[in-house]
Amino acid sequence: MLLNEQLAVSAKPRLSVRVASEAQDIRRAQKLRFDVFAGEMGAELASHDLGIDCDEYDELCDHLIVEDAASGLVVGTYRMLSPAMARRAPSLYSEHEFDLTRLAHLRAGLIEVGRSCVHRDFRSGAVIALLWSGLADYVQLHGGQYLAGCASVSLSDGGHQAVSLYRQLEAKHLSPAEWRVFPHLPLPLDRVCDDAPSAPLPALIKGYLRAGAYICGEPAWDPDFNCADFFMLLPMGRLSSRYNKHFVG
Repeated sequence: MLLNEQLAVSAKPRLSVRVASEAQDIRRAQKLRFDVFAGEMGAELASHDLGIDCDEYDELCDHLIVEDAASGLVVGTYRMLSPAMARRAPSLYSEHEFDLTRLAHLRAGLIEVGRSCVHRDFRSGAVIALLWSGLADYVQLHGGQYLAGCASVSLSDGGHQAVSLYRQLEAKHLSPAEWRVFPHLPLPLDRVCDDAPSAPLPALIKGYLRAGAYICGEPAWDPDFNCADFFMLLPMGRLSSRYNKHFVG
């Protein structure tokens, strides 16, 4: 191999991000979701026997995937519901967990995201960064004014970490009252001590907050996934300068 060919090979990025274009790509993303949600978190999935995580929203959504060139694996994924496709859905996915009445006037410009996960061997931050970059392109393409979705925190410790995290976020990152949402099944904050030792913010929540997102109220309790879900809302006009270069160039 010639030297310039060797340099070209060595310079090729190991990780890349794109919107899935074929059914087999989506299937690979669903397999990753299954491995993380069912295999690691112990989620009770209706699609468990298929060995993938899938639901009725997958056909309406676009799927962002991060691939590892060395292994060929999908190592990160995000699911996006555009405003146009949301009009074809009976409701937003988040409405299964939250009353979103106060956000009704934002719907025309709202992109809902969810089902985010990263392969356990690739959680150093690079994959999350690529997912955010991919979201940036997607938001621009679809003219989104708001990015919204749920960020999950495991309840494997009995909920102490989730309650402690909510108390921290409530003090600094709570949305204005007119953007508040209300969980159908609230996490019982008053029955769980917020005495968990300080821990790093989950990467997804950290990414939202650094970009300028709000939490829009108390977390919902998702028994099937054994997690607390925090509803996050990012108005694109509020983007921090750190993330602005990704979203508006």
